Amino acid sequence: MMRLRIRAAEQDAPDRWEAQLRKGALEMAALATLWDGRMYGLEIIRRLESQSQLALAEGTIYPILNRLKAEGMVTSEWVEAEAGHPRKYYALTKPGRNRLRQMAEAWTGFSAGVNSLLEPVLAKQERAK
Repeated sequence: MMRLRIRAAEQDAPDRWEAQLRKGALEMAALATLWDGRMYGLEIIRRLESQSQLALAEGTIYPILNRLKAEGMVTSEWVEAEAGHPRKYYALTKPGRNRLRQMAEAWTGFSAGVNSLLEPVLAKQERAK
């Protein structure tokens, strides 16, 4: 019976692992979407989906944006739309820009190191095909 539990856990592990990887990068990615200027929530979600493969529900991004606002990393303001309802726009603050630079530097160094470890794995996979 113990073996069945281990096998089931092994089958689920890649999905949980990938979810944790995405979750860990989400704050940095959300801040990065605001680098060039303010955006409203749905724009942020669409940009994350199109440029980073981070598909999110609205219920995921807004708590992150609210926490970043509470930490002083972003500001928000309601703007009346020409058609439809008002939209809440988010923008990076100076501390938010600084944090994003630090995160980007750490991510770049970390991912370069992990990529160097993975190169032989992927090369072996290509040879096996």
